[in-house]
Amino acid sequence: MANPSFSQKTLQNLDYSDTSAGKMSIAGTIQKIGILLAILLIAAVFSWDAMVSNKPYALGMIPIGFGGGLVTAIILVFKKEWGSALAPTYAICEGLALGAMSSFYGELSFYAIVLTMGVLLIMYALYAAKILQATQKFAMIVLSATGGVFLLYLVTWILSFFNIQMPYIHESGLIGIGLSGIIVVIAAMNLILDFGLIDEGAKYGAPKYFEWYAAFGLLVTLVWLYLEILRLLAKISSRD
Repeated sequence: MANPSFSQKTLQNLDYSDTSAGKMSIAGTIQKIGILLAILLIAAVFSWDAMVSNKPYALGMIPIGFGGGLVTAIILVFKKEWGSALAPTYAICEGLALGAMSSFYGELSFYAIVLTMGVLLIMYALYAAKILQATQKFAMIVLSATGGVFLLYLVTWILSFFNIQMPYIHESGLIGIGLSGIIVVIAAMNLILDFGLIDEGAKYGAPKYFEWYAAFGLLVTLVWLYLEILRLLAKISSRD
């Protein structure tokens, strides 16, 4: 959920003397974002087809994909120099999980994809126009809100083991829809932090491998944003 790649200390802790492979660039990062999105899409199409075809292994790709993605993300946060291998691995894991899970939602999944890409373009336009910037105050607000969402979902997950359901989280009432809408906005605001990290990394000459890490960070946010938009659409659809 919360983007593990963003931290004010992320760039400070890099070894800027490691320029044997060159320095990070915005163009190189965009290229790697495209690669990761392509990998995720291919994996998602594969798992979607497996679900539709009732393959015996299809359903297992959801927990394995999300679990593998989480483990990969944690390792990558501490081993950023492994990004060229771990970032694509994360994309594969998340693609397998998302494709299989999305098959349950049918056409809502396609709407969620379109809306996710639309939000990405809108947030980049706001960032490029300097309407929204990844300032220290902005980052503090967004990360605090993101942490609140994480705690909410963590408590919900723990209570589920005792057959206790948090009110409104999964409900399709106006409050439940409003809550999902707020979480979508918080996820979208994290994109500004991702854009800022990419810009700052290129500005200060981060090592080349940081392109993979920055691309991974943006992908984490997009995956979260997609899931939240899909959840919102499902709640709205259930009211019809």
